[in-house]
Amino acid sequence: MPALVAPSILSADFTDLNGAISMVNKSEADWFHLDVMDGVFVPNISFGFPVIKAIAGKAKKPLDVHLMIVNPDKYVEEFKKAGASILSVHIEACTHLHRTIQNIKHLGMKAGVAINPHTPVSLLEDIITNIDMVCLMSVNPGFGGQKFIEHTFNKVLRLKELIMETSSKAKIEVDGGVDLDNALPLIRAGADVLVAGNTVFTSPNPSETIKFLKDPL
Repeated sequence: MPALVAPSILSADFTDLNGAISMVNKSEADWFHLDVMDGVFVPNISFGFPVIKAIAGKAKKPLDVHLMIVNPDKYVEEFKKAGASILSVHIEACTHLHRTIQNIKHLGMKAGVAINPHTPVSLLEDIITNIDMVCLMSVNPGFGGQKFIEHTFNKVLRLKELIMETSSKAKIEVDGGVDLDNALPLIRAGADVLVAGNTVFTSPNPSETIKFLKDPL
């Protein structure tokens, strides 16, 4: 089954954001992936509500918003208003994760939980049946263009087992260092959604790259 592909707008040319949005709209991509960084939870600052609203105004596909911020609960409703369809929060940033997930769903969004490379999949056991997606970070969060962490393959396999054991409907999203070489092994391991930034936006033909990532067989 082909994977869902979510091009990461963080890697787009921000002097031609309109062109990047248009390309994703016309391509076989499924979602827009938007990384929100606050310079506190991760050592980088990306963009906030004005940019998200601008993208939402032109996007013809759902916005998959990944929060790499402290106190995400404070802003959940604002991200809904800005246009988020899927909202992922980091397990490491949420003191009361179940409450956060409930709030996201109550506001009509799909709820995702992101975990850093050092965080074990086992910590998701008590939340996995309540969420729509797990975002496995396959690089240390904060910057695009990093090298893929090979241990991610094992985490995908373990997470797939947990999902099957609990009859969860959660999708597995892999975010960071996804490229033309590891896309197929990730899909075979159980990944449902591939986030791709540099691989798409540095490609001479981004639409063809997206098509390949969707179905690299």
